[in-house]
Amino acid sequence: MSYLDGKSVLVTGATGSFGKRFVRTVLDAHKPRRLVVFSRDELKQFEMQQTYRDARLRWVLGDVRDKERLYHALDGIDVVVHAAAMKQVPASEHNPMEAIRTNILGAGNVISACIDQGVERVIALSTDKAANPANLYGATKLCSDKLFVAANVLAEPQRTRFSVVRYGNVIGSRGSVIPFFMQRRAAGVLPITDPRMTRFWITLGQGVQFVVDSLERMHGGEVFVPKIPSMNIMDVAKVVAPECRTEVIGIRPGEKLHEVMITPDDAWNTAEFDDRYVIQPAAEWWDRAGYLAATGGKAVAEGFMYSSDRNDRWMQPAELRALLDSEPVEL
Repeated sequence: MSYLDGKSVLVTGATGSFGKRFVRTVLDAHKPRRLVVFSRDELKQFEMQQTYRDARLRWVLGDVRDKERLYHALDGIDVVVHAAAMKQVPASEHNPMEAIRTNILGAGNVISACIDQGVERVIALSTDKAANPANLYGATKLCSDKLFVAANVLAEPQRTRFSVVRYGNVIGSRGSVIPFFMQRRAAGVLPITDPRMTRFWITLGQGVQFVVDSLERMHGGEVFVPKIPSMNIMDVAKVVAPECRTEVIGIRPGEKLHEVMITPDDAWNTAEFDDRYVIQPAAEWWDRAGYLAATGGKAVAEGFMYSSDRNDRWMQPAELRALLDSEPVEL
């Protein structure tokens, strides 16, 4: 039995890369009673409807900025996966209030509507850029993470539980560096911000499964972080376009040399498991000792930091090549 079996599930931002794969996975591998695709782009919903045909699907146009629309959409919903976000770093830097309205105020709307409609479990997608943020996108997602963790206090008299999933770059997702490199192959030159740059990498399928697993495990208030490999940007370029030369253009505004998913300040509250870390809420209502005893987790060392340059697992070029052969890339 899956936790999702028999549940009514709603996914915000469901026409994005993650949302589409999540919907397909849940329809194929689980038995939801109803699965609601909630997004604001009518064309993307129309295109998705051409290939996603299932009697359990419901299609709802709406924006997380619109609280009233969320209230209607969440009527009778048991589980929410919040994937809607404005996520492009340059776009957020140049349109800061738009990022705030979607990523922060929209998160607040989702929280309020879920509590009022009696949703059981809510899990929000975060990003490695939310840890020690260096750009507005990361800062808005850190605010969103804090809102979802704190929402467990707001929901105390009701049953709604909130948690967060945080992971790194998704291989092949629309707007990421791998599709960008593929598009630039014809020019024969790949722009590289800095040859020392490293990033965490996860496939879309792995990200979806981690969210499903976290829905099963969540108590409410955790930030779940998967153990995933790192890779240097030069190795990525060699795999994607070995025939191209590279040109160093410098780090863009708001960009980091290396990404962090758990900071030393988070280490005080972080539990380690075989395949993941869990940042526990730094709150008086959370029983850290009880959580470790119940789940079998162990506390990480003081000062621990989970960063892409200090990772103990590195993706080899052959591994990335195999993943690109098996995973669709959205150009």
